[in-house]
Amino acid sequence: MRQQYARRTQLVMVLISLISLGIIVQMVRIQTSPAAAILKQRGDEFQTEWRTFFPDRGEIYDRTGHLLAGNKSAYEIGVNLNIVKDPEAILAAAASVDLDMDYAEALDAIQNPPENRTFVVIADYVDQEKGLKLQALKDADDGRFGDLTGLEFNLHPMRSYPEKDLASNIIGFVSHGRRGYFGIEEKYDILLAGAPVQMLVPVDPNLASDIEHVPDGTTLILTINRDLQAAAEDILDESLDKYGAQNGTIAIMDPQNGELLAIASHERMDLNEFWNYGSIFDNASDYSRAISTPYEPGSVLKILTMAAALDSGTVTPGTTYLDTGSIMVGGAVIRNWDQGAWGVQDMTGCLQHSLNVCMATLSTSMGAGTFYNYMDKFGLGHLTGVDLAGEAAGRLKFPGDTDWYLVDLGTNSFGQGVAATPIQIMMAASAIANDGRTVTPHAVYAMVRDGRQYNVPAQFAGSPISEQTADTLSEMLAVSVSSEGSLAQVPGYRLAGKTGTAQIPVNGFYDDEATNASFIGWGPVDDPKFMIYVWLERPEVSTWGSETAAPVFAEMAEKTIILLDIPPDNIRQQFAVK
Repeated sequence: MRQQYARRTQLVMVLISLISLGIIVQMVRIQTSPAAAILKQRGDEFQTEWRTFFPDRGEIYDRTGHLLAGNKSAYEIGVNLNIVKDPEAILAAAASVDLDMDYAEALDAIQNPPENRTFVVIADYVDQEKGLKLQALKDADDGRFGDLTGLEFNLHPMRSYPEKDLASNIIGFVSHGRRGYFGIEEKYDILLAGAPVQMLVPVDPNLASDIEHVPDGTTLILTINRDLQAAAEDILDESLDKYGAQNGTIAIMDPQNGELLAIASHERMDLNEFWNYGSIFDNASDYSRAISTPYEPGSVLKILTMAAALDSGTVTPGTTYLDTGSIMVGGAVIRNWDQGAWGVQDMTGCLQHSLNVCMATLSTSMGAGTFYNYMDKFGLGHLTGVDLAGEAAGRLKFPGDTDWYLVDLGTNSFGQGVAATPIQIMMAASAIANDGRTVTPHAVYAMVRDGRQYNVPAQFAGSPISEQTADTLSEMLAVSVSSEGSLAQVPGYRLAGKTGTAQIPVNGFYDDEATNASFIGWGPVDDPKFMIYVWLERPEVSTWGSETAAPVFAEMAEKTIILLDIPPDNIRQQFAVK
């Protein structure tokens, strides 16, 4: 009997062994079969998903290291439609922390979502304080609002501007769509934004550490001096109130290398609240008037006419002429600004007294070909190439244009009938301050990428006049500023400059009461470290640039000298001798 049971036991054990062996063989066969490879591949696919990662946008600093544009974290808050139980409770909780949302619209989106939608965003770009407060309400789960199941939070970066409206006309802004508008943000949008990267990432959050870091966008260091920018904005605002001007601009540039040190416009905006753009600016050209708004600048352009006349050999500084108070050009009578006759004047007196008749005499003596050839070489009517978005080219009419008349040869010589931006005039005038060479204005000092800094070199646009002409004219303009108690003077420093007062065309005619008051100047004359352009629109206290724009220039020049730590002329010259 026992033998019989032993045989049965052995038989069962053999059968079990055979079955086990068969199972093992089958498992090995399945795992090594083509079907197994397909199943494994599909399994791996479900463990990962393709996602697009956007790099952090590059930061923007001023030349002294002040952060002008950076990034901070914000919340995207939404509802998971697969698990939500009480939409009204969720929206009530969201409303309690003042989320910027439309309650009825959000509720409809949750209750009637589009087909295949599993997640509905109820608010985005929510600051961290509000996001954490709402998250705390969910985590507490005290039922005060109801069931908050399905409320989810996604943290992501957003643009931040710690200085708010400071230098807003230069920086521009980034919308919630990650696109840059105006200024640096638009001009360098691709570099700042970096390249989005698609990655196959694990669904399991515990494996998130395996995700590669996406390189950040390029960081930019600007030529702008933060303290000088703030001073320019303050001086401009005070000047508009003092002189009753409607608007204005102050721009500061290093005439030796084209570095823009400050650009101030009256209309500015808090860049953190970019959605207010439409309520602040009527037109895109108003955003940065120094580069985007051409206007008839008036007598500041006389320095270019005189430069052309000296360089072409038409006159010398000592050349005299008899100013009778009027000249006929193209059948029209051109008169001086005061309607007066100034008698015998040399070329320095011509600039000092800002005589229209003298300038028209020079342009007609040169002839249209020579005069407009010089104006073209100075860059009037052309883009400067400044690295800020939205630059306008202005307009310089030439003989042969359908709207050019012979009288334009006279009026263009003193800045009427020609439209230019402050940045164009500064670039043209840089030839006078910089030994005959024009510099290309630029606002980026360096780029930082992958831990390396790449400096932006100075660029020169041409040599419209000789070094001798530039030095001669700069000295003439310095004499003009230093004589007769000009309001543009700064004690201890020799500065060169020129006022401008231009009537504003209204409905095809010039308004006698409305003017643009301007001043361009640079210094110290022997080694220029700054060039300042002042433009006041429609000043009411006085229509004359000599009484409005000139004192603003002096105030701005004095502040620039202090902030750039430029010693007085006698101190500098002592060190130069040693």
